[in-house]
Amino acid sequence: MSILDKMVEDGDGRFWGFLGCRYIKGDGKEVQIALTAGEHHTNSMGIIHGGVLTSMMDQAMGMVATAAMEVDGCVTTNLNVHFLAPMKQGELTVTATVMHQAGRSVTTQSEVRDASGTLGCMATATFRIARPRT
Repeated sequence: MSILDKMVEDGDGRFWGFLGCRYIKGDGKEVQIALTAGEHHTNSMGIIHGGVLTSMMDQAMGMVATAAMEVDGCVTTNLNVHFLAPMKQGELTVTATVMHQAGRSVTTQSEVRDASGTLGCMATATFRIARPRT
């Protein structure tokens, strides 16, 4: 079982499952996850809460970082988010890729798009190894 498959399998009872994320595909270079955003994901203005979007990107970037470093776990040490367009209820897809890898750190980027392809937000993050592969 790959580390990504294990993360997804273990995630149902964790924050991943609480958000309602779904794994689409991934490897050590790119990960895609999705979410069918509902009313419970919205803020008081009726758009998807920024915390939901940020959490999705952090999750996808953490997954690609973990796979790229071939470790059992890593932690976010820096996260920068840019909100570009409001996202509404419906299908949202996050794509995360590796930008740079050196030693115990990896820098990633991600974006969230809706079903029509509108770019809602983007982020960069740096991760460090927390649990080397055992």
